[in-house]
Amino acid sequence: MLTIERTLEAAETPAPQAVRRKKRNTRPAWEEPPTIAGEAVKGLTLGGVLLVMLVPLWIIVVTSLSTQGAVNRAGGLVVWPDGLTVEAYRVMLGDTTVRTALLVSLGITAIGTLVSMAVSVMCAYGLSRSRSFAHRFLLTLLILTMFVNGGLIPTFLVVTGLGGYGQWWALILPSAISVFNILILRSFYSSTSADLIEAARIDGAGDWRILWSIVLPTSRAVTAVMALFYGVGYWNSFFNVMLYMPTDSEKWPLQYVLYTYVNRGNGMPGSVNSGFGTAFSQTAPLSLQMAVVVLTLVPLLIVYPFVQKHFRTGVLTGAIKG
Repeated sequence: MLTIERTLEAAETPAPQAVRRKKRNTRPAWEEPPTIAGEAVKGLTLGGVLLVMLVPLWIIVVTSLSTQGAVNRAGGLVVWPDGLTVEAYRVMLGDTTVRTALLVSLGITAIGTLVSMAVSVMCAYGLSRSRSFAHRFLLTLLILTMFVNGGLIPTFLVVTGLGGYGQWWALILPSAISVFNILILRSFYSSTSADLIEAARIDGAGDWRILWSIVLPTSRAVTAVMALFYGVGYWNSFFNVMLYMPTDSEKWPLQYVLYTYVNRGNGMPGSVNSGFGTAFSQTAPLSLQMAVVVLTLVPLLIVYPFVQKHFRTGVLTGAIKG
């Protein structure tokens, strides 16, 4: 009898796969089932967006690997591979200016991101504590700077007045703080469990210990996203170089080398004199331009997969939940 009852219960109980499939297919009452036309439009839209992102990258990579003859036959950018070669990369990496600029960009990005994250995290944590000194007044001042600022000329005069012209710190400190990023961090830190913080205070933990052992470990996603934002900003920055060290080519980052080279190439059609050395005159200028572009993209493509999961979580942190 017991065996029969177990058999009946097993027959009446749906299989786990069926339950999961039913939950996956269950839709809210207000949501209509998808139509074939709707699914097709979604697929075409996503495919179009993917092509818009990948086609330019494909053209840049293929052009950087093309020979002078392929560039001439294509009349400019090469869409389909024709006579591939790595000569542009060999010449580019063989030039001391490009190698130095790559090291400068990596150094500025690493140090700048570290400084910006340290200042932003401490500022956001202080503003997120309701009992901190004058936190509302300081928060109001920070928000005010998002809408009212001195402008380019006063900033230049302040930096040069402090002796920043031609100095490395002029490429980092003027853009070390982003009020928008601080506000995002503050919002996240404010949502940290108050009970957890109070328990840590009862155990004798101070603010530094709470920040390091509780707040930061519970906010890895938003911290990774902010670090990525700061890092991309420093890596792509070249405007501060134009302001504070336009003549010292040994301190130029890679982005400014690319900017200078592309501008000179556009200003002198058909010329192969890039101004970076005699080696650059032996290959196609357009191939070299695209090779430098690829070189600037490679570090971001290497770093992004490691922070992609945190990026998704951090972006959804501030989203409106239903």
